[in-house]
Amino acid sequence: MSDISLTETQVRECLRMVNDPEIGRSLVELDMVRQVRIGAGNSVEVSVELPTPAYPRRERIAQSIEAVLAARLPQAGPLTVPYSWKVKGKETGGAIGLRAKNVIAVGSGKGGVGKSTVAAALAVGLQHFGAKVGLMDADIYGPSVPHLLGVNHRPEIVEQKGPDGQVIRRIQPIDAQGLKLMSIGFLVNADEPVIVRGPILHRTIQQFLQETAWGDLDYLIIDLPPGTGDIALTLSQLLGLAGAVIVCTPQQLALLDAVKALNMFRKVKIPVLGIVENMSGDVFGRGGAKQKAAEMGVPFLGEIPMETGIRINGDAGRIRDAISEQSPSGTYLLSMCEQVAMQIARSLLETPSMPTLEIL
Repeated sequence: MSDISLTETQVRECLRMVNDPEIGRSLVELDMVRQVRIGAGNSVEVSVELPTPAYPRRERIAQSIEAVLAARLPQAGPLTVPYSWKVKGKETGGAIGLRAKNVIAVGSGKGGVGKSTVAAALAVGLQHFGAKVGLMDADIYGPSVPHLLGVNHRPEIVEQKGPDGQVIRRIQPIDAQGLKLMSIGFLVNADEPVIVRGPILHRTIQQFLQETAWGDLDYLIIDLPPGTGDIALTLSQLLGLAGAVIVCTPQQLALLDAVKALNMFRKVKIPVLGIVENMSGDVFGRGGAKQKAAEMGVPFLGEIPMETGIRINGDAGRIRDAISEQSPSGTYLLSMCEQVAMQIARSLLETPSMPTLEIL
């Protein structure tokens, strides 16, 4: 090792040449470098702050830093890269009292494509990585979240003090191993139909968002009803969403409806984070959603195979087991979560303008 001394300034200059492998821009430009320390023997410690705990294959960052230091500063000693993370977001729910950094809608063009299963897996997966997550079931006519998570409690009403000291009543979301849940399914019997008209539907969604004591969340996942109804419009009027995830199966009929859903989100000014291909495999084929995503100019968020364990775990109220690393489906579901989180992180690098909602 060289006896030439090494300075923090030299290291930081080199870090300007290290691009984040996911976003493709300099770590310094992205403000991901928190601290640089030079130790004995010119050892280097670079503390990196990730934009999400679901950052995929973070070791690539250390490998890139090491390669640049070796080429530019041969006197540099051993490198260590401790990681931390901080989720950033648009936090557009403040106007209605919602303290969620990123609100993500999960929708589909038609029913039967596994939308609710994907929404639940996304919420559980992001929590698995370490984020604070809520899951709101906006599928008023067919709530599935209580069953998928294996909970059937009734939410309680709690009293909180508002900014002016007055007492405000809030719905306490159900706590499912740290995941906060709200669904109309907690308020009615499992075999009881929900019969409501549009204005009541709008009020229910508003109540779930505004009058539920969600607390501070990194991500709030909203499971939408299938099709192109008006709940997406309601959401777009209440707050600015981080984006929407579209779920479809690979066959052509489902893809046609997925395109309608995609265009609906665009119509109401909700960014489309991408498309997930669910039930991929021999029965429905494979690759149709990936091809359609390319045609429509939106990201492909991954495929989830037609795997018996997902169905068994969902039916048993143990969707958490489907995302475990021991599960055959776990790799696919966790990868999907990583891609969704990274799409949000990328979008936050742009300066969004709040568009005026056109009247439909």
